[in-house]
Amino acid sequence: MNKKFGFTLAEVLITLGIIGVVAAMTIPTLIQNTNSVKFATQFKKDISTLSQAALMAQAQYDTDYATTTHKCGDVPDSSTGAAAGAKLAVGAETLSAGGYSSICAILNTTLAGKTALGLGSSVKSSADSSKSYTWASKKTLGELSNYYVYSLADGSLVGVNKDAKGCSLEVGATLDNTVLSGTGALKDCVGFIDVNGTALPNKETVCETENQTALNPSSSCTVTSKASQIGDLFPVVFHDGTVEPASNAAKAVLTRGK
Repeated sequence: MNKKFGFTLAEVLITLGIIGVVAAMTIPTLIQNTNSVKFATQFKKDISTLSQAALMAQAQYDTDYATTTHKCGDVPDSSTGAAAGAKLAVGAETLSAGGYSSICAILNTTLAGKTALGLGSSVKSSADSSKSYTWASKKTLGELSNYYVYSLADGSLVGVNKDAKGCSLEVGATLDNTVLSGTGALKDCVGFIDVNGTALPNKETVCETENQTALNPSSSCTVTSKASQIGDLFPVVFHDGTVEPASNAAKAVLTRGK
């Protein structure tokens, strides 16, 4: 008796259907996990880059985020022939310009491959120059127009509060909501990092418990890889010779193992 080996069309279709269902259930989770790791890794890299900028400024120019004397966009133009009261463009401020300093001057002087994009309200999408860069979701940050934005060499965006200067945290002080908001010493020194540039999702990373999300990195927080929690936008604070997470969610991402 001859036996035929193979599958009927119905069997093939059923198998493909099962594979499709399994793929539909697992692929979104894999994408979320991949994005979570990618965003966290990039955030750690950018935090290190910005902290190194301050350390380099300390070593070469005896200044850092704490000793900045002017806001970005408020550094006097001391060049010959400059009109009285003229200011340097944000992208032209340097630490050697008349002895003045700003956070933007530190970034201009110490970071390679950066581009000053101007105020956040004027930044355009890299995918479509007719559209503006916007945030899909924010929890702790102010308006995008409050920040001067830089594009780093790796494509990340960094926002510096336009009122930031003299960003110093007292020795022994706790970096918490009291310091970072209201009349706190560092309320104007809070900025942001968007590790994905102008590309989506442009949403702030939040805690598993929504009401824990605040400018309070001293409070506990858990961030999972769920799409509702992980984002590409992280609040940070510039102070002294470092840059640190300014929210509990951002700190949780920075300090977790992966």
